[in-house]
Amino acid sequence: MINRRNFLRNASLLTLGSLVAGKTGVSHAASPVNMETAAKKSIGLQIYSLGGELTKDVPAGMKKIKKIGYSTLELAGYKDGKINGMDMMEFKKIAEDNGLKITSSHVNPPTGTYTPENRQSIMEFWKKTADDHAKLGVKYLVQPGQPSTRSVEEVAYVCDTFNEAGKIMKAAGIPFGYHNHDFEFARVVPGGKEAVFNRHNKGEIIYDLFLKGTDPSLVFFEMDVYWTVIGQNDPVEYMKKYPDRIQLLHIKDRAILGQSGFMNFEKIFEQAYKNKIKEYYVELEGMPDNRTQFEGVKDCAAYLLKAPFVK
Repeated sequence: MINRRNFLRNASLLTLGSLVAGKTGVSHAASPVNMETAAKKSIGLQIYSLGGELTKDVPAGMKKIKKIGYSTLELAGYKDGKINGMDMMEFKKIAEDNGLKITSSHVNPPTGTYTPENRQSIMEFWKKTADDHAKLGVKYLVQPGQPSTRSVEEVAYVCDTFNEAGKIMKAAGIPFGYHNHDFEFARVVPGGKEAVFNRHNKGEIIYDLFLKGTDPSLVFFEMDVYWTVIGQNDPVEYMKKYPDRIQLLHIKDRAILGQSGFMNFEKIFEQAYKNKIKEYYVELEGMPDNRTQFEGVKDCAAYLLKAPFVK
């Protein structure tokens, strides 16, 4: 599996800012906050952004998240009824005691290669996951890891597996979604041995095949706008083309929101509101300047609270 969180591998793609670059940048973060408007904004945070800074003291971390300006959470780190080793219901109580609501969770099955031989074990995993998250009361369950997709046929089998997972989650009352990184925008061909990441190559884009090959009543998509740009595509165009399929967003930049200069968040939010996308989550990868992750997510929240285009 390719490590899709490797910034260095994508450094040469930073010029792709022309796809979505606009005039919205740090200037919004520098403007005064309209406290009345900011108070009405509901900003979500993917807790992956904080890693060990949160898990070493969850109560203190939750208090800090709320104070920063976030109101909803998307979980990461689920395993056997626990979130990063803490009982899920205890984790939920701590969040709610601090005025935070858990609305979504990222979960990967135990294998990244789907075959007829391991299909049943994957489904058993999703049944357990569905039971646990139904108790937790989340609104969404999202798979963030790309399975092996080396050919058109392998992608088709993944789509079929997604549909089956969607049926299990639907029975539990939870919509099942998929979150992209950049490599979903690679291309595959029938009988292929490897996906190829180059827009000039022949073949079909994996992400497009995911959209076409999954049942809209069983599988939705959470678009990570940053990784879509790194994948040489425009998130706004995808939202326009698939308004009913893309139901959640990850709002992300190279690091702090609005500082790279190649993410046009104004256009992204404008289209999201047209599509009636109700929730989004900030996700922050590693900080490049050795500051803490908490400092990073604080700056991200400040950007969104001050941005006039964020409702």
